[in-house]
Amino acid sequence: MTDFTAVITGGNKGIGADLARAMLERGWHVVSIARHIAEDAPEGLEQVTADLLDPAATAAVAQDIAARHQVTHFIHNAGIILPNLIEDARPDDLQALTQLHLGAALTLTQAFLPAMKARGFGRILFNASRAALGARTRTAYSASKAGMIGMARTWALELAEHGITVNVIAPGPVLTDNFWGIIPQGSAQERDLAARLPVGRLGTPADITRAFLFFADPDAGFITGQTLYVCGGASIGGVPI
Repeated sequence: MTDFTAVITGGNKGIGADLARAMLERGWHVVSIARHIAEDAPEGLEQVTADLLDPAATAAVAQDIAARHQVTHFIHNAGIILPNLIEDARPDDLQALTQLHLGAALTLTQAFLPAMKARGFGRILFNASRAALGARTRTAYSASKAGMIGMARTWALELAEHGITVNVIAPGPVLTDNFWGIIPQGSAQERDLAARLPVGRLGTPADITRAFLFFADPDAGFITGQTLYVCGGASIGGVPI
């Protein structure tokens, strides 16, 4: 179970960094694609820089990694929110997040698929969001995250015969820089949101990592096309986020 190479977008901070550490601890080779190099990266993490909002840069990094590695796991974790109300939402927001959340995933997956098919094994995983079900101020974000779910289900159908599974994790509120960019760290608003979740707390990167590792396991080959909400119960209904 150590002869694996995992590529994680946004693997240098937050959920991506926690997942990278966990995979490195299992003896896997892990490649992070991010806009910046992390100075505090764990030993053994291969860091590659690219702006996934740029289709040309995405294509270049995809080909570079595919030429040097036989990728077995691809986790599309990178994301941004661009929050605003309907009146302030712009078509440019939709275009940017469609490229980041969907277009980049497609380009990278296309580069890694030949090696996965040749091996007869692969794991493709998306980090979506509970916001795919709808959330205030999330016009572009929720639309593109919901798109991940539809795209993953389509890919699951096309790739199952090759031993490649495609699944989605949809986190609820998780204590990361993205979260604190919307809700101030340690604020009354943060405490109120935690109290309103059925489990009574906010998520941590480790909560999401455990879910990713479940789907990433080679023994999880009978599960594909699924979306797992790791959200403290926020997806059940009745909890405004």
